[in-house]
Amino acid sequence: MKILVTGTAGFIGSHVALRLLARGDEVVGFDSLNDYYDVTLKQARLARFADHPGYTHVTADLADRAAVEAVFAEHRPQRVVHLAAQAGVRYAAQNPHVYVASNVTGFLHVLEGCRHHGVEHLVFASTSSVYGADTAMPFSEHQGTDHPLTLYAATKKANEAMAHSYAHLYGIPSTGLRFFTVYGPWGRPDMALFLFTKAILDGQPIRVFNHGRHKRSFTYVDDIVEGVIRTLDTVPGVDPAWRGDAPDPASSGVAPYRIYNIGNEHPVELLRYIEVLEQCLGRKATMEMLPLQAGDVPDTEADVSGLVAAVGYRPVVDVEEGVANFVRWYRDYYGA
Repeated sequence: MKILVTGTAGFIGSHVALRLLARGDEVVGFDSLNDYYDVTLKQARLARFADHPGYTHVTADLADRAAVEAVFAEHRPQRVVHLAAQAGVRYAAQNPHVYVASNVTGFLHVLEGCRHHGVEHLVFASTSSVYGADTAMPFSEHQGTDHPLTLYAATKKANEAMAHSYAHLYGIPSTGLRFFTVYGPWGRPDMALFLFTKAILDGQPIRVFNHGRHKRSFTYVDDIVEGVIRTLDTVPGVDPAWRGDAPDPASSGVAPYRIYNIGNEHPVELLRYIEVLEQCLGRKATMEMLPLQAGDVPDTEADVSGLVAAVGYRPVVDVEEGVANFVRWYRDYYGA
């Protein structure tokens, strides 16, 4: 099967591409290799599979309509995994136009490519951030998402609505996955685990927001990849059980569209996360306790029962194993 994967130089995208290639799929990778963070890390991710005979890479920007149209026209992918986006919840406050160009305009170009080239299934990345100010735990797809707290979350909520409209109007089978705090080897340098590891090894204090009173559904990247690929292989149709008088946001009934949480069902306290990291590094952290940041939420907890029922997804890597794997990778990659 030929699959277009956007964001193949990114954290999750590189892992997904590698797994698809390993099982024998052809992968067309699309990534702009922008300088939001260390480009050499992105290049190193690509180097793991760039020479694979089943891999073709395209360096271009999703906001470039002609470039996206050309990829679909030339390569004719059967399915699409859309993971590329301008990442970073807080960065949006400084560069809002970049988020809309990449996450909204870029996604429109992907949808148009799927529409005009008969794509069998589009799987796209959303985020747990769409739950915004909601405090009901665990987060379920049946909850409303009308109050996003950041522009990043707003762009992802827009993606969900756009995908549903295209599924309804043009019959494009589409599935959105709301990721919950993904971590692991080859992760992003702007994420907490990466920042904490570097600071502890450098003998610098770590910045702990909300005075450490966070709880997160930390989800190991291999568990995410497993869920993404199982979802890709399960093409949604119209749900015959849906009733017009009882709309279900996870199953529209009038369109081949689904939305699911994908994350770890067992949230971990941030201070426990840091404790595990200290044990793996063999060093204690000096913590600078700070208040909750604007746009951040104290807790996340994933209800993944929908994805369990649909594709048999069940995360298996606990935080102790996952953090240890990250630390081993970090020491090897940076010689730390």
